[in-house]
Amino acid sequence: MSLGETLLEMRKKKRLSQEEVAEKLNVTRQTVSKWETDQSTPDFDKIGPLCLLYEISADELLNGESKHRNELDIMEHDESNIRIKRAKGISLGILTFFIAVSWIVISIPFLKIDPVLATGIFLIICGIGTYFIVYTSMVYKTVKTKEEDKKNELIKQIESILGLITTIIYLILSFTTMAWHITWLIWIIYALIDEIIKLLFALGGIKNEK
Repeated sequence: MSLGETLLEMRKKKRLSQEEVAEKLNVTRQTVSKWETDQSTPDFDKIGPLCLLYEISADELLNGESKHRNELDIMEHDESNIRIKRAKGISLGILTFFIAVSWIVISIPFLKIDPVLATGIFLIICGIGTYFIVYTSMVYKTVKTKEEDKKNELIKQIESILGLITTIIYLILSFTTMAWHITWLIWIIYALIDEIIKLLFALGGIKNEK
């Protein structure tokens, strides 16, 4: 492994951008890029700071022999698996909510099931869907990068706009139809759309990794 490949591997392991490394070492991003593509080599006075930054010895850095190489591969593999499991869990939760909505739409008018019983079953199904989503979000956490932080900020902005639009639609429909016992289903639709948006972002992250 060349020196540039070692530097690139160590930077990825530390989840640092070239800009962040450049700032810590007081060099330009282009300099870091040239190091990692073997277009140039770090000056002697940068070897020590690089070793401290990446927590490796000078021998490991210069000889391209990193004892952390296998750890990096395992970590990236585990991270990918976590993202896949997270996406599956959220998908299952979304599917459960779709089943709940389908149940409440069909059970009372078509199956003639008692409204109280139908509503109770509906709430139980919603509870199961919520459990899947909350459990998945808590158990399968991923280490956030700066790019993911930006995505999260974008998701929050989308949620705010979506919540405002949903509130307006809910109030308009409720006051014009006075069907408050039905219009609250709009919030279930809002929750579904919200989770679908998160799922699409999650799937996008998995695709980018591949």
